[in-house]
Amino acid sequence: MKIKVLAAIIGLMALGPVAHGQNYVMQNASRSSIPDGGGDVFVPISKYLSSGNYDALSAWFADTLEITILAKSSDASRAQARQIIKTFFDSYTPRSFELSHSAGRANMKYGLGTLKAGGETFNVTIFLSCKDDSFKIKQLKIERF
Repeated sequence: MKIKVLAAIIGLMALGPVAHGQNYVMQNASRSSIPDGGGDVFVPISKYLSSGNYDALSAWFADTLEITILAKSSDASRAQARQIIKTFFDSYTPRSFELSHSAGRANMKYGLGTLKAGGETFNVTIFLSCKDDSFKIKQLKIERF
């Protein structure tokens, strides 16, 4: 009887780290949760770039971010960056956006893509960081192809 109890205790002790590890994985999996649902943070961002929806895109902006449009770079607040991207979309009406590459880690992601707008082609670089369990755009760069 003592051997069975001892075996059960050892078995439970062995499960402790596994259970803790699973809890850790589950907690960190929730860190990748994003607005608009879905698993890929670039799906809604690509949609907003493609459609020229500056309001929805600016919801992804961090409180402050670096925004570079046609070689003009500035550190901007979310509201300032929203106005900058609005002005760009007003001048160059987006037709499509295609994400060609994305990579990153649990707390940081980047994407590279091609924006067709206003009869021109632009390279787009997006850097995101995770803060308060959601990803936000920290840097957005749009350059002529």
